[in-house]
Amino acid sequence: MQFLLGGIGNWFNDYQIAEQLIIQADQLGYDGALMPDHYMWGTMGGRMSRPDRFVTLETWITLTHLLAKTEQIKLGTLVTPIPFRPPGIMAKIVAALDNLSHGRVIFGVGAGWAQEEFDGYSEWNTPKVRVDKTKEGLELMIKLWTEDKVNFEGEYYKAIDAVLEPKPVQKPYPKLLFGGSGKRMLSLAGKYGDIVFIPPWGGPEAVIEGRKRVLKSARNSNREDKIAFMSGTMMGPQATEIDKFMKMVELAVESGAKYYMPSFGNREDSIDLMTKFAKDVIPSFR
Repeated sequence: MQFLLGGIGNWFNDYQIAEQLIIQADQLGYDGALMPDHYMWGTMGGRMSRPDRFVTLETWITLTHLLAKTEQIKLGTLVTPIPFRPPGIMAKIVAALDNLSHGRVIFGVGAGWAQEEFDGYSEWNTPKVRVDKTKEGLELMIKLWTEDKVNFEGEYYKAIDAVLEPKPVQKPYPKLLFGGSGKRMLSLAGKYGDIVFIPPWGGPEAVIEGRKRVLKSARNSNREDKIAFMSGTMMGPQATEIDKFMKMVELAVESGAKYYMPSFGNREDSIDLMTKFAKDVIPSFR
């Protein structure tokens, strides 16, 4: 089981504790840490209605800063909305950071859900178009990461004699983490994903059905053995007692998950809780 720290926002007002959490997680032996990628947070049905939800740091610049302050831990997004930025530029950013960090990048793949930030910084489209853009944009990114010269013309994106060098350190490119529950995105996860996180908001049955859809798509692409599922929650803390943490990770193992995402929140006691988890829980599942 690998452990990717979650529950870390990109709000400017929380950054001091977020940096401490990630630096400490690196020293404690966590495998990775994930940060959301939003300029302007939507409310997610009221769950994210904090008054400073638009006071954020640019996530990929923040990850660059944090990778320079850590040594072993992998850092990435949960998740980057592909339609939000030009995908060719995003591919270059990821490749550069993978080189500068000596292969410690995880690239989260999403279609976007917060209309406020798309209206403010990009272009908001229907769910169908956003997923279409995600698929096409990801295909372009993969070509740039793996081919010497790229000529690409899709419905939304194109490239003429595009050269992306240096290529990512990780081969063929950094792991792709899909996080979501939409049917088409789950199918894309089966075709392209390495790590798949299906949020538990819809209940256990929805997660089970989502995994079935991912695996069906993966079988159709002859890559069922390439898929690893991640359990956990995006925002925490999930528990404060070690016995409860142990039970949650045990359930994840029983479900077939290869990754677990513990979330400790951005509270004063988060570092103590994260340290306790690392010392008392993680060794039992290595």
